[in-house]
Amino acid sequence: MNSITPPNRPLPRWLEADLRTDHAGETGAVMIYTGILACCSHPEIRAFAQRHRETERGHLSLIETQLLPGKRSYLLPLWRLAGFLTGAIPALAGANAVYATIDAVETFVDHHYQEQIDRLDAQGIRPEIRAMLEHCRTEEVEHRDEAREAGGGAGALLRIWVALVASGSRSAVAAARWF
Repeated sequence: MNSITPPNRPLPRWLEADLRTDHAGETGAVMIYTGILACCSHPEIRAFAQRHRETERGHLSLIETQLLPGKRSYLLPLWRLAGFLTGAIPALAGANAVYATIDAVETFVDHHYQEQIDRLDAQGIRPEIRAMLEHCRTEEVEHRDEAREAGGGAGALLRIWVALVASGSRSAVAAARWF
């Protein structure tokens, strides 16, 4: 998707807050894949992580075109660290943990973007931002589906980890809306 020009009129507060969460999330996503790459030597997982990190960098660049630097989360250092650990920890546990983590994160992101798209549709505003979010959402779903296909079953410990990742994602969005 080509970059889009920044809005020339103020964004509704809810949309600015959502874009702040999107920016924080894409920052964290880049770091998830960076964490995987830092801790994993398996060629297939590394290729998966390198490919998807580039996609996430593209998403981050797109969102940066819509959200002025002063409107971004003040907690970006925390989101970078949390993202790195969210990638590094499962990478140390193996491929199945990596794929389950990506499945959990991308499932959350799919729903998060879809909620924003639905709200934009309901209000009939900002079609350029809606298109950007749909583009990002579609690619996140592809990441999720690829991880889901490659992963195996989840034991009890992995299910706990995945629940923690999903809960952390929800908490991060709530915090990024305000900070």
